[in-house]
Amino acid sequence: MDGLVFLVSGGGSGIGQAVTRQCLEEGATVVVAGRHTPEVMAFETEMKASVSSRCRFFQAELADPRQCEAAIAFVRDSFGRLDGLVNNAGANDNVGLETGNPLRFEESLRQNLLHYYSLAHFALPMLKESHGSIVNISSKVAVTGQGGTSAYAAAKGAQLALTREWAAELLPYGIRVNAVVPAEVVTPLYEQWLAQQHGGTGLATVGARVPLQHRMTRASEIASAVAFLLSPTQSAHTTAQHVFVDGGYTHLDRALTSGADAT
Repeated sequence: MDGLVFLVSGGGSGIGQAVTRQCLEEGATVVVAGRHTPEVMAFETEMKASVSSRCRFFQAELADPRQCEAAIAFVRDSFGRLDGLVNNAGANDNVGLETGNPLRFEESLRQNLLHYYSLAHFALPMLKESHGSIVNISSKVAVTGQGGTSAYAAAKGAQLALTREWAAELLPYGIRVNAVVPAEVVTPLYEQWLAQQHGGTGLATVGARVPLQHRMTRASEIASAVAFLLSPTQSAHTTAQHVFVDGGYTHLDRALTSGADAT
């Protein structure tokens, strides 16, 4: 990936940070766009001390389309090119049908979905020049449901639909569009939440539900899939795919986890 430039939304924390690290390790330049939380600022300090010329941070409230446009302009003004966009920023905010309301539902879509479109829209001229790629980070909630999180499920389902719609629309420009679909992934924020819910047994409790190796997926494993899909050589003929990196969590029979006989 030497010489390639990527923008990763929410690329300073969680899965996004793992994607940023993977791309940097493979020689790319990365612009991280999103909020400057304490975790992001700590990561920025770390990157300034190591690969400062290849990792830049742009503070933005991505729910605002104007700030999405500014983030893309920052990439253009700083590097003059963009080879790939990773749409990643967002969070499960538990806006359900019973627990939410129409205004909260709309705001959740703004936080979790609309910036995927905005960033892709404003990035399109540079992606056309580079014949680049887009990778959308979705969630297994898009296909399994979870309960109590209508807005997040709607956003994640729309991301999968847009992946195939954009892949079709952008075929004439050689722009590939794919999605990565995680399920149970170890991140600091999720690990903290699990500790509150399950005490010290949270990782083991959730990991036991995953058929393959009975463990949660590592963020680095999501990042490796993203890097593959970004690569103009390794995945040159891959587009419109929903790639599940989840240890079989979404599709395999629960009997494989519980040990019970299949019915």
